[in-house]
Amino acid sequence: MQTTLVVKGITDGQNEATVRGALEALQGVQGTEVHLATEKVDIMFDEGQITVSDLKTTIENQGYMVIV
Repeated sequence: MQTTLVVKGITDGQNEATVRGALEALQGVQGTEVHLATEKVDIMFDEGQITVSDLKTTIENQGYMVIV
């Protein structure tokens, strides 16, 4: 499955690396693509292993705000 989340505060490569690293460390996340210009993150994941809510919480735990 794929979802796109709007993540406020992703403004540079360091932010991108932080979010990408946190998400890709989760079991069930198959890949991520961060778009700095639009502050959106595309996440490919196995919905049998992880939920969108888990993804959102992981990003928020890194200090970013997820807009739903």
